[in-house]
Amino acid sequence: MIRTLLIDDERLAREELKKLLKDFHEIEIIDEAKNPEEALDKVKTLKPDLLFLDIQMPGMSSFDMLKQLDEIPQVVFVTAFDEYALKAFEMDALDYILKPVDPKRLEETVKKVIQNQETDFQQSSIFKSVRSERFLNIHDSVFIKDNEKCYFVNLQDVRYFESDGNYVKVFFERNKPLILRSLNSLEERLDPEIFFRANRKHIVNTCWINKIENWFNGGLLLELKPLLDSTGKVDESKQLEKIEISRRQTSRFKELFSL
Repeated sequence: MIRTLLIDDERLAREELKKLLKDFHEIEIIDEAKNPEEALDKVKTLKPDLLFLDIQMPGMSSFDMLKQLDEIPQVVFVTAFDEYALKAFEMDALDYILKPVDPKRLEETVKKVIQNQETDFQQSSIFKSVRSERFLNIHDSVFIKDNEKCYFVNLQDVRYFESDGNYVKVFFERNKPLILRSLNSLEERLDPEIFFRANRKHIVNTCWINKIENWFNGGLLLELKPLLDSTGKVDESKQLEKIEISRRQTSRFKELFSL
């Protein structure tokens, strides 16, 4: 059993997480704490294997709390904010889950915890071990550093990836940061049921497809869903994005997605 402590200042958040974790018999919730000060005492006394830890709480920060521990258990941050992802990475967090907690996303985290437990909880981070060996699916979030800017992006928000020399552009919202890797290596990490290699230069998130047209030489032309403005309306100032599926990949597309 993985002895687990829940730390969150919101009682309803703790109750919801407890409810979701009941489906995992490997997880034993030994106690709860409603602030970092209370959590410090319980971690030192109970010596849990795992913490589900909120970030924004009254009093000291969760990060300062962890710095006061001589031995830090495995940590899964559970927060409504994504701007702390880089700091969580620096603290060697096992995972970083955004609220409201998605059950499938939580299941992936628990599997990761179990695998780490079976290997004596070898030090891990959200970008190492199990994560680096499996497909990234639509519920995963990824850390991207582009020069001085850092992003923590949920893959469901990524519309497509575009090869640009030795780099790949990642298109999400109105951003398109560059990452240093090939499109082929990226394709190997992405769930093929969601992320489709449309042509030599593009991998498209099929959840963003809005329309499909027949195109030249037996290919297809994908029109992606329009971007929305701050009021939730279609942003008329942005041109619709279209991506061509090559003739070769059109056959594969039809095989994968036809009834």
